[in-house]
Amino acid sequence: MTSDKPSMTVTSDAFTDGGAIPRRFSCDGAGEVPSLSWQGTPADVAAQAVVVDDPDAPRGTFTHWVVLDLPPGLRTLTGGSLPSGVPEAKNSGGRTGWYPPCPPSGTHRYRFTVYALKRPTGLRDGAPLDAALRAISADAVAWGRITGTYSR
Repeated sequence: MTSDKPSMTVTSDAFTDGGAIPRRFSCDGAGEVPSLSWQGTPADVAAQAVVVDDPDAPRGTFTHWVVLDLPPGLRTLTGGSLPSGVPEAKNSGGRTGWYPPCPPSGTHRYRFTVYALKRPTGLRDGAPLDAALRAISADAVAWGRITGTYSR
């Protein structure tokens, strides 16, 4: 993958970086998908991807959402609304789509990472999580992240 230092900036109108994710975006609320916006995507990328994960999960990192092959000019996802035909890989819960924050206890961090890819992954909707993460890692040329917390 690209460098360890982010070169893109990711924001949300739902929470600030390091701030609490509101209940409505969790399993304790409506489970809505927070909107994301980003800047700094290199001009020559062919696709983008979004990965949301929880590094504090008891059994290791739990991946909540993987969106693949977003159009290169896209800079916002509003409430989980994806462009037609954009595939989602399976999450750690074994299904496609958004799996809202739902920690068993304590405070967990949720990392919303946007990747700029040098080529589309070519994976289909419902692709296995490990294949999707490998494809993103292999072709990422830039990335950015916003992290929110949720407590139960």
